[in-house]
Amino acid sequence: MSVLTLARVTKHYPRNPVAAVEDLSLEVREGEILSVTGESGSGKTTLLRLIAGLEIPDAGVITVKGKTVFGPGQSAVPPERRGVGMVFQNYALFPHLTIRDNVLYGLSRAQRGDREDVLARVLGLTGLCGFEKRYPHEVSGGQQQRVALARALAPQPGIILLDEPFSNLDVSLRHQLREDVGRILRAARTTALLVTHDTRDALAVSDRIAVMKTGRLQQLGTPREIYSAPVNEVTAILFGRMNFVPPGVLSGRREAWWVRPEDLELRLLPAGEDITGTVVRSHFYGDRQEVVVDCSGPGGAQELVILADPCLPVRAGLRVGVRERARAAENESLPGPASAAAV
Repeated sequence: MSVLTLARVTKHYPRNPVAAVEDLSLEVREGEILSVTGESGSGKTTLLRLIAGLEIPDAGVITVKGKTVFGPGQSAVPPERRGVGMVFQNYALFPHLTIRDNVLYGLSRAQRGDREDVLARVLGLTGLCGFEKRYPHEVSGGQQQRVALARALAPQPGIILLDEPFSNLDVSLRHQLREDVGRILRAARTTALLVTHDTRDALAVSDRIAVMKTGRLQQLGTPREIYSAPVNEVTAILFGRMNFVPPGVLSGRREAWWVRPEDLELRLLPAGEDITGTVVRSHFYGDRQEVVVDCSGPGGAQELVILADPCLPVRAGLRVGVRERARAAENESLPGPASAAAV
């Protein structure tokens, strides 16, 4: 069952000839965490604001839990009546209210009779029991984020929208908090749509990922599908380093294609079927080393980046072999730019 459905949604801003969101269709399933990611200007934040009712589309239909909140021939349903919770990038907590009052602020009149039960439930889910009487400035940034999440969970909305929820956190806290958010949302059995520019966040917490560029959906799939089988260059490069391999260089392929560094294997004693090249440089990262190999030939200059075993004694100038790992060959590989297709 779909909690959120968008059908051919389009949004233009004045004095901008390019649509912020164009002809976009998408659905979020019940209990799912779906991340929307893309480079700056891709339209992901505008999409979030359209769903929340903070912006009005030019065209299309938006449905939340079977109720049309925007569509042809009807007035847009205001944000407070959409059954949508929102966690803002800057948390938007009320500094003059205690954590208790912040969490309970969004409850409707009908829900206020059960406020103590609601408070106990969401504070328990978010690990904030015992913090009720503190003010936002008296807790850490990570705890403020959990307060904002507790406030969004309290009214039991149909879906929660999270706008760059980890961007204000330092690196040491970021990993723990995205684990916490994923755990909390799943424990609450809440449907969520998360917007982030950091693909690591999307890969870590999502059931599915939607990739956007210039207002259009590029690909929709599981984290493994998005990373391992990107449909075009946009998605491939967004999620990490890629090697462009000319036709006929690896495994007898006749078309140009793209391959990730971890899907290539470095061999110190080249076999007959390997590409032979010269190590240009290597970078040691403890658990792995990144090796750049010059495999230039008659077709022109060609450097490949390979993630290799950190124990391999690699140095600049060493002649090595490069071949495709068996696991990579089993997957459908991304074609070269000329034949890459977008959704």
